[in-house]
Amino acid sequence: MAVVALGMDLTRIDRLQATMDRRGQRFLDRIFTAGEQAYCERRAARRATHYAGRFAVKEAVMKVLGTGWRRGVRWVDIEVTREPGQAPQVSLHGRCAEIAAERGIARIHITITHDDPLAAAVAVGESA
Repeated sequence: MAVVALGMDLTRIDRLQATMDRRGQRFLDRIFTAGEQAYCERRAARRATHYAGRFAVKEAVMKVLGTGWRRGVRWVDIEVTREPGQAPQVSLHGRCAEIAAERGIARIHITITHDDPLAAAVAVGESA
């Protein structure tokens, strides 16, 4: 196993909150899976903070994949999951999974942190 790519992103929590306020559920559905939305909505007091962390992960993973928002990549094809007592993990679907396979990326490790006004994420792509 070797590191093949690294991605990092910072997201301003207040900016994401403003976008959510302006664009509403349509924005959330385009960017976040139903599972991600359920997770963030259960944390009502820090809802925007958790959304911003997941948004930062998606941006960092796109950097690992070398795609940005292009090449048929959909935001919901990158999903952050978290089991109780476990660290967050990322699952790739659709075109994102295909691109990872093409680039020889077998697993992506992530870490998320948030401290108002920022959420940050790092993603590390690892070969098989």
